Amino acid sequence: MIDPRITCCYLYTISKYGYPPAAEDTLKYLDEYKSLGFQSVELEGIRKDHLEKVYKIRNQIAVRIKELKLEVPYFCIVLPGLSSADANERKENLELFRKGCEIAHLLGSKGVLDNAPLPPYQFPDDIPVVRHYHEDVILSAKFPKDLNWKNYWDQMVETYREACDIASEYNLTYQMHPALGVLSATTDAFLYFHDAVGRDNLRFNFDTANQYFLKDNLQLSLRRLADYIDYIHISDNGGNRVEHLAIGDGVIRWEDFFETLDLINFKGHFGIDIGGSESVVEDLDAAYKNAAKFLENKI
Repeated sequence: MIDPRITCCYLYTISKYGYPPAAEDTLKYLDEYKSLGFQSVELEGIRKDHLEKVYKIRNQIAVRIKELKLEVPYFCIVLPGLSSADANERKENLELFRKGCEIAHLLGSKGVLDNAPLPPYQFPDDIPVVRHYHEDVILSAKFPKDLNWKNYWDQMVETYREACDIASEYNLTYQMHPALGVLSATTDAFLYFHDAVGRDNLRFNFDTANQYFLKDNLQLSLRRLADYIDYIHISDNGGNRVEHLAIGDGVIRWEDFFETLDLINFKGHFGIDIGGSESVVEDLDAAYKNAAKFLENKI
């Protein structure tokens, strides 16, 4: 069996079944993770409809996790509406966030995870719900004409304080995932956001591929974020676009990366986060198994 510090991310399921994958098939996904040899897995509730479907079958999921002797250290609550410019939408998403925290608590998770705040972009109506917006789409986005940035920032920060406090009620950390176009995608941006929110359980979900693409020096970033990292998403990247490649298929300097992890005495979890429609991965199962062996040799 694979070391329980090594987690199979939900991107495995997304890569196989699309985004978002059917919530009602979650028990099947758990069986697939187990068949790969993982003891630690990631699950998600993606926006309102998907999250509420997961919430509805949360007790069945908890039973199956116990039967399979699995752990779910982090449950992902994907709610871009938390950073909406609309107060009612933020309120609705905080209520959904609480449901996500209930699921995470039931599953025995250490924390919940979401993409960092998405600015109040206005996209054309035909832009689909996706994990990552392409760079040209981000650059073409507009903003509400009546947007007052200071007011928006203050209200959005207060919403994330409330989310952190909700997570704290369930003894959970709140992990911010970096990605292209979000408000705390880099080391500097997260530290600025963390200072604004002012909550100790606000953490940074280090993502090797996304940060490498965003030119965030991984070795320096690890040193600067050492006190804020519990969970690292591992995948490779070529440096030119958003992609989550199998280990060795990109250009990340892994020896330097793990040497720095030793220096900061990292003891948290690693999530294998390979795949997605933006990535070329010839054999998904082999990529995850090989990455697990690679990580086991490193930790």
